[in-house]
Amino acid sequence: MKIKRDLSLVSKAWNRYMQEFLYEFVWISRASQAKVLALTLLTQFIEGKPSSGHYIRRLHMETPVLLRCATDDIRTILDYAPHLVIYSDHHSVRCTRYSEFIDVRCSPEQMVSVLASSNSKLRRLSLTNYSDDPFPKHVSPLLRRTAANLEYLELSSSSIPLVSGHLFASNSPIVSLPVLQSLKLTLDNTTFAVLAAWDMPNLRNVSVVSSDFGYAGPGFAYFFAAHGKKLHQLELGHSSSLVVEHYLSLRPRPVQQIPLADWCPNLKEFICSADAEWNWQNPDWIAPHVLLPGHKSLEFIGIRDIDKRLMDDASAFPADVEDEAPFFPLVEQISSLLFNNAFPSLRYIRDLSRASHSMRGGQRPEMRILKFWAKILARCGERQVWLEDFRGVNITLRDLKRVGLDRIGGAGSLV
Repeated sequence: MKIKRDLSLVSKAWNRYMQEFLYEFVWISRASQAKVLALTLLTQFIEGKPSSGHYIRRLHMETPVLLRCATDDIRTILDYAPHLVIYSDHHSVRCTRYSEFIDVRCSPEQMVSVLASSNSKLRRLSLTNYSDDPFPKHVSPLLRRTAANLEYLELSSSSIPLVSGHLFASNSPIVSLPVLQSLKLTLDNTTFAVLAAWDMPNLRNVSVVSSDFGYAGPGFAYFFAAHGKKLHQLELGHSSSLVVEHYLSLRPRPVQQIPLADWCPNLKEFICSADAEWNWQNPDWIAPHVLLPGHKSLEFIGIRDIDKRLMDDASAFPADVEDEAPFFPLVEQISSLLFNNAFPSLRYIRDLSRASHSMRGGQRPEMRILKFWAKILARCGERQVWLEDFRGVNITLRDLKRVGLDRIGGAGSLV
């Protein structure tokens, strides 16, 4: 970006040529940036100059909670950016849910509808619902007008709707998304129930972070019963240990386990968190996630947040950096993935954490970290499963020995 800015300052002619590249990708990380951009676009319109908003193809908003963007600024930007291809709002707009909107253009319905122009070419859409109404009430009309090119859809909500999912789903319009391939939901049981009726023939990848543990409700079941057979990749991003605690707190407690493996028989890739806990009902087994203890056709398992898990476990024994005992539960958890009865088709285990890669291969890594990975690597070798880093590159014993100055033996023992 610095190079683009420098080139635009060479002369007026260069500045005019560089406008397309300067505004092609806009990343807003605080409210003041949105206000400056909105003012620039308004000034250009008032002065009769060509609008730089016509060059905006990607608009990404990701701000801290206290630096969220004003709704009128975002509405102004959207009004002057008709050629958006990618729009991402990650809880970054400052909306009120308890009073009337002073500017009707900034109501939830209007903020969403401005994206749905007749010539919309949106391919990737990430939306946050700031209203207490269920998400589909606002987003369904938008998607029906932008469905032709939409390949990626992410829906999240700042609140949990109180309306019954089954009742609302029966009155909601059915949306057809013919080319949608990836869907990310950080939502609620009500929206799951609505999305179960949507037509998504090419859906292959689903990421779920349920804000109200909606897996226990009928909406979760409706969705996966309807779309599970099409899925090749599934990510359950919420903590498995939190799900267990919620599951045990339900009254009455569900008797039947959720048959996620049966709902998704063609699943090839599964992504989960490293935060799993011992199952008191089966102490010799730690499933990657409480909702998917096994799958016959799964070939790939990706694990997020291994770095956080390692640091949390290591904090129990901060003095002895040679002792890998704190990592014993994590070793057993990953080793459980190698049980042939649970995942007979498994071929790849991938550490999806960049920070974990730095802990393993950076300058002067802790010996207990290297010994931990040496144990994992040895057990993967016994099962003929490839162990990979976040880039998809194989982790080898030679790499561990090189950073550990040949202090590592075959299974994590000192030479």
